Amino acid sequence: MKKIFLLAVFGSASLFKAQITFEKGYFISNSGKREEVLIRNIDWKNNPTEFEYKTAESSPVKKETINNIKEFGVDNDSRFIRKKVLIDTSSDELNAMSYDRKPEFKEETVFLKYVVDGKADLLYYEDNDIRKFFFSVDDLDPKQLIYKPYYIDNSQITYNEDYKKQLTEILTCGVESKKIRAARYDRKNLADLFMNFNSCSEGNTAVNYSQAKEKTDLFNLNIRPGINLSSLEVTSPTYTSRETTKFGNKMSFRIGIEAEFILPFNKNKWALFAEPTYQYYKDEKESIAFAGQYFEMKSTRSVDYKSLEVPIGVRYYLFLNKKSKIFFNVAYLMDFEFKSNVKLDFSEIKTDSGSNIAFGAGYKYNDKFLIELRATTQRNLLQNYVTLDSNYHTLSLILGYTLF
Repeated sequence: MKKIFLLAVFGSASLFKAQITFEKGYFISNSGKREEVLIRNIDWKNNPTEFEYKTAESSPVKKETINNIKEFGVDNDSRFIRKKVLIDTSSDELNAMSYDRKPEFKEETVFLKYVVDGKADLLYYEDNDIRKFFFSVDDLDPKQLIYKPYYIDNSQITYNEDYKKQLTEILTCGVESKKIRAARYDRKNLADLFMNFNSCSEGNTAVNYSQAKEKTDLFNLNIRPGINLSSLEVTSPTYTSRETTKFGNKMSFRIGIEAEFILPFNKNKWALFAEPTYQYYKDEKESIAFAGQYFEMKSTRSVDYKSLEVPIGVRYYLFLNKKSKIFFNVAYLMDFEFKSNVKLDFSEIKTDSGSNIAFGAGYKYNDKFLIELRATTQRNLLQNYVTLDSNYHTLSLILGYTLF
């Protein structure tokens, strides 16, 4: 089974580089020439500075950068425009937040992403912990909508919300003042205000890119039964030395319920998950001390191990087509055992297991059915005993069904 697992991992990994989605799009060069191409749409979380494209399906992949391109977009999905703007680079993170109310502007040339395209444009920029909105009316140079959290003392935070004053000045039609006062500095709230203004403006047709994307269910609840193939080695002191007891490879049933959260960027390829899982392992061995001698002693060594495993991890999907995808995941696995013990000769020892890491690879069909192979690193079930050591391994074959 280990060979099958490794073949699945390496075979799937070979598809990683080939897993590229190119969609109809365009770009406009510095000379003003527009080219219709196929752009690799990775649903950028951070605003890009470059992109890959092909002139046809069979053409080689090429790359363009912000230095050569004034604008590019993916049909019915996204549009980016190059602008030199003043960006407030102050951080929203608590450990890096300033005590100054004023924005910390820095001039940069960036690709701004359209959220609303109309008489009044709403644009967005993100780079790690910097997330800012910009506006432009009648195609004038974009300016940032000012929003900044800052400390007023070591324990209190307040906010510069000048963006509300700016919105009051520019959105003079179709937008009530109380809606501006209540508007949060986020995509949905600001997009609604800009769409209302554009609808009110005579002869203006606006595009709301935040609604253009296909709505995706970002939460899955999966039931995941399966089979574990587990083994355990226990090293303990004997009358004359240390001895390792190798319990056998045992198959057992496991059942888990997984909560999966799809991250809303990079074409929904990344997910976080947690899967409380019941598992168990039982085996026994006969032990003989001083074999063949007059005072030969026979005893039974056994293990009865039951626990609730809780892997918390990250998953990456590779889409093969609209119904099929493969995935890879890695998880930190916490273990909570109950009523478990190891019997060594005439001693009964309560288990106290540690944590370990799990690696998996699998296939999902139609967003409903899945199969996964998963392997764990070693886990010590007797971590609190100085004179004892153990090595517990599991290889799992998991089936799954998405409830919703």
